[in-house]
Amino acid sequence: MAIRLDKQGGHRGAYEKNKKIIFKTQNTCGICGRAVDFSIKTPDPLSAVIDHIIPVSKGGHPSDIENLQLAHWTCNRQKSDKLFISPQEEPKVLGNRNLPQTINWVEYKG
Repeated sequence: MAIRLDKQGGHRGAYEKNKKIIFKTQNTCGICGRAVDFSIKTPDPLSAVIDHIIPVSKGGHPSDIENLQLAHWTCNRQKSDKLFISPQEEPKVLGNRNLPQTINWVEYKG
């Protein structure tokens, strides 16, 4: 079994540096959205870990801070190497083609 790129070689230093930055600047799990308690230590399922947003096995960068997020250990294990895509927001501006109908013209008797 090969050692992961974030655990060896040139990426190791960058990964550890970015891990420290994330631990200092983030406080919610990027997967479930709940607060992460840094006083809880491993092997507790709610301990803080770093998750690769795009898994390394799916082509994600092993140490780029844009590909790393804070997560609970259990959330990260459940996500595994899946791609997690958050739901897209509805458009803020409605175009004139998708405005709600004010009159049902099929039933209109004028």
